[in-house]
Amino acid sequence: MSDIEAAVFLVDKPAGPSSFTMVKNVRRLLGIKKVGHAGTLDPFASGLLVICAGRPATKIISSLMEGEKEYLATLTLGVETTTQDPEGQVTATTAVEPLAEEVVERCLTSFVGEQMQIPPVYSALKHKGKPLYYYARKGIEVKKEARHVHIRQIERVDENGILSGSGAELTIRVICSKGTYIRTLAADIGRMLGCGAYLSSLRRIRSGSFSVTDSFSGKDFTAENAYERFLAGALSVNDVCNLLQKS
Repeated sequence: MSDIEAAVFLVDKPAGPSSFTMVKNVRRLLGIKKVGHAGTLDPFASGLLVICAGRPATKIISSLMEGEKEYLATLTLGVETTTQDPEGQVTATTAVEPLAEEVVERCLTSFVGEQMQIPPVYSALKHKGKPLYYYARKGIEVKKEARHVHIRQIERVDENGILSGSGAELTIRVICSKGTYIRTLAADIGRMLGCGAYLSSLRRIRSGSFSVTDSFSGKDFTAENAYERFLAGALSVNDVCNLLQKS
């Protein structure tokens, strides 16, 4: 059994394992059954997971999920997939004609602000108690109504200059409201650029007031001193609640 009753932890999930795998790692390490996370990351994605251990901590998960999110996202242009990410099947390929930097900038700027976004059919959003991907994998397409999202900032952060040719990649930084699907944003950007795109990599670097720079590496759960190092990063429920009130 852990030395703590409840706490909030910041974990840097590596690409590959699921968010639930990180939760299971925390359960095993601390010996606490009641563990959950404040916002999932797809297996191919990496970055910040806010994990709550113990009932007093899991009670504030919904409040923790309200915060603004910040991501680094790489789009592969000229290719579209069923899932809008690397895990799906390719549905279309298009030659990427040279895209000048100013064209890309105008496109990105057009996505800043309030907008309506249709959740992807391959998502964890629930329909009749089951996630949408449950239906999608059975060939049943369930479309949810478009939802209001807000993108406060979006900027290009790569130095690729003019984009063209097979495998052209565009890397962006996005600051957005909760509930924003970066996969959908990537597909929409590709559509506006006239070549299509899918989200080939994603890293969450901030969630609310919490940064990935302060997190425990998800690769280190099996390290010899993992327990001590993990506990050293524990945030008390009271401190987190005070932080939420100030933000």
